[in-house]
Amino acid sequence: MKKSSKFLPTSGAQVHACSCVRCDKAVIGWSMWFSEYLFLERSWAKDENTLKAGIQRLKDFPRPFWLALFVEGTRFTQAKLLAAQEYATSQGLPVPRNVLIPRTKGFVSAVSHMRSFVPAIYDMTVAIPKSSPSPTMLRLFKGQSSVVHVHVKRRLMKELPETDEAVAQWCKDLFVEKDKLLDKHIAEDTFSDQPLQDIGRPIKSLLVVASWACLVAYGAYNFLQWSSLLSSWKGIALSAVGLAIVTILMQIMILFSQSERSTPAKVAPGKPKNNSESSEARRDKQQ
Repeated sequence: MKKSSKFLPTSGAQVHACSCVRCDKAVIGWSMWFSEYLFLERSWAKDENTLKAGIQRLKDFPRPFWLALFVEGTRFTQAKLLAAQEYATSQGLPVPRNVLIPRTKGFVSAVSHMRSFVPAIYDMTVAIPKSSPSPTMLRLFKGQSSVVHVHVKRRLMKELPETDEAVAQWCKDLFVEKDKLLDKHIAEDTFSDQPLQDIGRPIKSLLVVASWACLVAYGAYNFLQWSSLLSSWKGIALSAVGLAIVTILMQIMILFSQSERSTPAKVAPGKPKNNSESSEARRDKQQ
């Protein structure tokens, strides 16, 4: 996750319509810090050692674990898709329609350091059916549900290529497959002819959330009794002001969670494969 997100004490979840793997935690920020997430600065010079050290710690981790990698590296927007399409055209790569071009350095590093103790990669693609509204932070806070379709394919680690360059190409080819898979979902509202498996609502997650809610409510009740905030008009006014501030901060965080407000894509200008090709001819090809 991006390093700055670990300072956010907010609740929520994000689902991306064209993702490889998306974080499935119900809370972000502090809980990710406590759960030993790897926080990156989007600079390979700084992140390489962070990623390597974090993966080495997982080698002796006492319990089964998941390491979720979001290979696109940023949230999907139409502006970022356009930038990816322009880059792909300039480099002679397959032009994406539903995904961004994967950033493979982190994936290659993870595969290189985890081959010996991780048996498989779960390739996941997430899409939102046409009949369901997109899941957002605001819908979550309102208690409104959304439906998402998840396509999962297990790929054995031993079947991956040996060299770093080949692993990077394997990942890029995988995203070409994902693009076609999402084309199918857009056209047919399903990933395959196999019946959908409804996983239902997990009881464990409900129990965890309910337990924490009861604990926080009990603590708040005891604090109000101890502080006598609600026993005077001054205390009531202070409580109202505090609640208003928290509400405003949550609204600001909700706005910044929208994909349209995420960091703009930074795509290095690529050189066309045929340097002798005129700019007019390139424009004609793109049209």
